[in-house]
Amino acid sequence: MFILTEQPSIGNQFLAELRDSQTQQDRMRFRKNLERLGELLAYEVSKTLTYHPTEVQTPLGTAQMELPVDQVVLVAVLRAALPFYQGFLNLFDQAESGFIGAFRQEDGEKIGVNLGYHASPNLDNKVLILVDPMLATGQSCVTALKTLLEHSTPKAIHIAAAFAAPEGVQHLTNTLNIPYNLWLGSLDQKLNSKSYIIPGLGDAGDLAFGEKL
Repeated sequence: MFILTEQPSIGNQFLAELRDSQTQQDRMRFRKNLERLGELLAYEVSKTLTYHPTEVQTPLGTAQMELPVDQVVLVAVLRAALPFYQGFLNLFDQAESGFIGAFRQEDGEKIGVNLGYHASPNLDNKVLILVDPMLATGQSCVTALKTLLEHSTPKAIHIAAAFAAPEGVQHLTNTLNIPYNLWLGSLDQKLNSKSYIIPGLGDAGDLAFGEKL
């Protein structure tokens, strides 16, 4: 598990602004900070890809470069993931993309996940990166991943989140019996009674795009 905040970096500035209740009022900046954080985590994920030596012709000679050969597929969990996903797409600009619509469904004290939309390319022998800014209970992540794997077998699986709760991380550990890598901006303290991450930042989708009915 990679956690960005374990070492000082400019990522802390982006995370701090995402959390700050005053800065959050600037919706455009909120989306931009999610995008920047996605770029930082995408760079870290890129270090795990397969590379091949390639000769590049310059105007003055040739240069030996190590270039990635893996086919990457980015899958965003709608709607909150869109700015975060854009950060990954900025770096993996040749990646294929998939989208899953997952939303919280509350029935009294019981909180579940409704998977309302799914569209993705074939994942066989490709590197899957599932991006969702908030890993709270982990239910939506597990549900989305199981759906994606019903008909395809990726070469490698990466799960990326801006903020995570220990309960969500533990749910992945207890539920997923397949190899995967977890990439986090921050691992926070806990979930509250409504399954929101504490201290977290609130509802990422509402902050990025406006409150939903």
